[in-house]
Order: sequence, then C-alpha cells, then structure tokens
Amino acid sequence: MVLNEGVLFAAMEDGSVLAWKSNSQSSNPEELAALEGHDSAVISLVIGANRLFSGSTDQTIRVWDLQTLECIQTLRGHNDSVTCLIFLFSGSSDKSLKIWGATENGSLEVIHEMKQESGIHSLNGISDTTKDQHILLCSTEDKIVHIYDLPSFAEKGRTFSKGQVLAVETGPGGLFFTGDSTGQLSVWKLD
Repeated sequence: MVLNEGVLFAAMEDGSVLAWKSNSQSSNPEELAALEGHDSAVISLVIGANRLFSGSTDQTIRVWDLQTLECIQTLRGHNDSVTCLIFLFSGSSDKSLKIWGATENGSLEVIHEMKQESGIHSLNGISDTTKDQHILLCSTEDKIVHIYDLPSFAEKGRTFSKGQVLAVETGPGGLFFTGDSTGQLSVWKLD
C-alpha cells in the first residue's frame, strides 16, 4: 500500500490497484477507483513525479497518472515478477535491477541494468550525510543486502541475514532496518 494526498492505493492479487479516499464526514474511506490493466497479481507500488508505478507478477510495470488515475504507459523489460520498486528503479525475480529514464518524448525506458546472483526482494534508498552521497539498498534471495553508492553503483558493502530479507526500511541518522523470513528484525548503521 502507498498513500498520496489522502488517497490510499492497495495492490491486489487480481491484477488491480484499488484507490480509497478519506471521507471527512465518516471514519470509513470510500472506494475511489479500481485501476485495472495487469494480467496477474500486483506486488509492488511506489509514487513519484505525480505518478503511481505498479509492479506485477505479469512482468510489467504500469505508470498511472495520479490526477486522472489512467494508465499512461506500460513498461516491459523484466522476464519475471517485478518484486520491488522505488522511483525509477525496479527489481525482479529475474535477478535484474533496472534503472528507468525519460526519453525526449517523455516515455520511460531502461537506461541501466545490473544483474544479481539471485532474485531481488526489496529496494530502498538512504543518504550518507557524511559524504553527501546517495546509497541504494538491494536485498536479494541469497539473504544479502547489497549496499551501492549512487550514481556509480560501486558496491560499498553487504549485510548478511539468517533468512531471506523481505523488507528494508530506512530511518534517521544513517540507520536502516531489515526484516527477514525467520522473523528477525535487524538495525544497521552506515559506517
């Protein structure tokens, strides 16, 4: 699920994305729309640049206009489920991390790709304030979180877990948190 200006978007197994709007007269939100177009389960959502991006097991990413709730582009480039998205980055079970960029006509296409040794579960970004640098956190099926400097994609380090890291979240002061398939929550600090 993601929230944008009072609208909650939820990914659904039937390939749709449901949108609910808060109602000031009632504590119950009302369904605003069902965004349909994927052929199978939607498993990742992210908002950026006034767009909603949805990744699916149908191997595509759909780009939705947040004003009209219309699909304005379907991105194809993965050969397996699109498991995670952060703005203009996508990860997949096909072991690839793709970076998308705008063309002259405004459509998106793959501008860089990195292959991993196993499928990608989760992506997140964090800033290294000591070096004024952005960092990408990429968890893979082999129980590793890869830490990459951006924009060079040089690997800065790795963390290892007992189970597959299914979630990576960031916090203040260079902290990030991982949750793995064994139920363990770990707190990490950039060094």
